[in-house]
Amino acid sequence: MAHASHILRIDTSALHEASASRALADRIADRISGPDTQVTQRDLGDGIPGISGPWLAANFTPADARTPDQSAALALSDTLIQELKEADTLVISLPIYNFGIPSALKAWIDQIARAGITFKYTDTGPIGLLDGKRAYISVTSGGTEVGGPIDFATGYLKHVLGFVGITDVQIIASDKRIMDPEGSAAKADAA
Repeated sequence: MAHASHILRIDTSALHEASASRALADRIADRISGPDTQVTQRDLGDGIPGISGPWLAANFTPADARTPDQSAALALSDTLIQELKEADTLVISLPIYNFGIPSALKAWIDQIARAGITFKYTDTGPIGLLDGKRAYISVTSGGTEVGGPIDFATGYLKHVLGFVGITDVQIIASDKRIMDPEGSAAKADAA
């Protein structure tokens, strides 16, 4: 693993300190951090506002024509996107909840996927605008096999990251923890 200069750490588990995905993300961040690494931490464990009608109206209004209320509606989105742009590496802790991603991570995705800012449409389809970044996803699950037929989390997250231009994505999994906790942890450490 290469050293990162600026890591954006995104934690998504509602378990906070008791979270296995956060503990795995800690180990990943430790391995990729150098002495001068800057870390921005975004904790989504307690939720994040989703997009709304006023948010959508503001998003589709040109920036120079937005009202103060519309600018306020996009303030969190703008902050989240700036965090993403400033980082060269993402570390995302991802517990699999009911075969998919936590709702707070979906809300984060909705906040950062903005046409003309993180991706653009072309005649040949969308192009991500956040290229040159790397992502490590620390995935944990109780019973879902990562990459298996009922894992709707990792493929979706890889697709979304690729959609905004982040195609260098490494999945580090500690899955099926209920069935084999020690083996699951050893597999993740080896990865």
